[in-house]
Amino acid sequence: MNEQIIWIILKRLRFPFLVLIVTFAVTIVGLVFIPGVDDHGHEYHMTFFDAFYFVSYMASTIGFGEAPYTFTYPQRMWVSAAIYIAVIGWFYGIGSIIALIQDEALKRAINRNRFRKQVLALKEPFYIMLGYNSVIKSIIDRINKNNHRVVVLDKKESKIDDLMLENFYPNVPAFVGEATNQMMLKMAGIHQKNCLGIISLFEDDKKNTHIATIAKLLNKHINVIVKASSEQHLEHFKSMKIDHVQNPFEFISNRFYQGLVAPHIWLLEMWFYGHSLHLRKRDLLPHGKYIICGYGRMGQALENALIKAAIEYVLYDINSTEYEKKKKTTIFGDAEDMQELLDLGIETAACIIAATKDDLLNLTILNHAKILNPDIFTIARENSLEELNIFKAAKVNRIYVLEQILADATYSYISRPLAEYFIQESRKKDEAWAKVIVGMLHNIAGANPDYFELTINEKNAYALTRELKEGTSVSLSTLRRSRADRTKFLHVVYLLLKREEQIYLMPESNFKVMPGDQLLIVAGEDDREDFEYIINNIYELDYVLGRE
Repeated sequence: MNEQIIWIILKRLRFPFLVLIVTFAVTIVGLVFIPGVDDHGHEYHMTFFDAFYFVSYMASTIGFGEAPYTFTYPQRMWVSAAIYIAVIGWFYGIGSIIALIQDEALKRAINRNRFRKQVLALKEPFYIMLGYNSVIKSIIDRINKNNHRVVVLDKKESKIDDLMLENFYPNVPAFVGEATNQMMLKMAGIHQKNCLGIISLFEDDKKNTHIATIAKLLNKHINVIVKASSEQHLEHFKSMKIDHVQNPFEFISNRFYQGLVAPHIWLLEMWFYGHSLHLRKRDLLPHGKYIICGYGRMGQALENALIKAAIEYVLYDINSTEYEKKKKTTIFGDAEDMQELLDLGIETAACIIAATKDDLLNLTILNHAKILNPDIFTIARENSLEELNIFKAAKVNRIYVLEQILADATYSYISRPLAEYFIQESRKKDEAWAKVIVGMLHNIAGANPDYFELTINEKNAYALTRELKEGTSVSLSTLRRSRADRTKFLHVVYLLLKREEQIYLMPESNFKVMPGDQLLIVAGEDDREDFEYIINNIYELDYVLGRE
């Protein structure tokens, strides 16, 4: 990188340096060979040093005077001519240096060098994120707080400028570069040991496939998180053994199905994404006929859920691009549109879903549906986080924000893997099971419980790990005992335990823990503090083990 900067400087300043050297050389040689007169009237010739010294301050316009003696007229005539030549050459050189400072190629080289140094300086584990948009911004906002770092590449300079203006802390190294360029990925640190993975969430499945292929070729051990929306690309990524494929429409289909048949399972999943652990009236999907407006990828995903749940539905195959082309607007609601809704049975329908790619079209469909049926339940596809407030103001009952779903799922996979395991396992259960779990969480951990993930090792559980390595048998129920009174229990719930590749959902209280076990735990703030104190403090652990 430094060699490239030096090469650009030498290339840009080669001719200006040559002009200065020739100008100085000719002027100095002339002064050396033209005779002068000293203060005793004797002839003398300037030395090369005296000539160089004089030309240096003459050409730079400093002007100390004539040296070492007063010039003769031949010398003055030579200097008069040299002044114009030397000063012009000097200013030409200065102008070239200023132009070099503004040179785009040099700026890119300097920025590239700075970026590479920032990446090499990262000591924490980091992910390479390709492309900067609202999804990536949402992920960075949260991942930076969890002792993970992020490196970003985007081919648009404006996007990198937007990232810099966010002023993330810790700093996010970012550079303008094409995500499919191997050199860019190498610069971003794909070969570094602390690089945990690469994240590619572009809308273009082909581009994501290209990036995933290059990433695996550059580093076969790299963890790749990639977005795919079509079955063809999903199968391709599976054949490549990609670690995690994000399909927002599959997430929507699963959540919609659970909302229809098992709302408490839906509630448990949404609780991990910030929903309160309570089913409100507006959270319950109605029973009756559903109308799906838009039969793209989301419309098909919702249709699959309705078929699986055996719910009656009708389709209105409205395409936002064709609609705009036909009516010169994406505002739904003329007489023809209203008649279409009536023909679909809007007046007796229980729910209408606007699932097109155009947010304005979705919003106006729902607004006019409520005119014809004020009690109808409304569901909208919202494509961008930037428009979310508009949909909330329109009082849409349920909003599926594609960007938010994608950001949440990616963040969870990176920072909350046990929560993802819990969601996957809970989907295999029924509504009765989920209702019991929700009730238990309320009874033990309170009305709005929080959760955390813990790996049993010396860093997170020093005292417990030490005891286990010495052969002590410790059960989950023992670790729930209060350090104030071991006959009482902390308000702690173990949702999941992962041991190597084995998953234990809601493990029994007498389950014996081992070093390396990963736990998903629900607890209030005070109970979590006590729990962590017990597993890290030798004396507190001795007390709950009954040794004192």
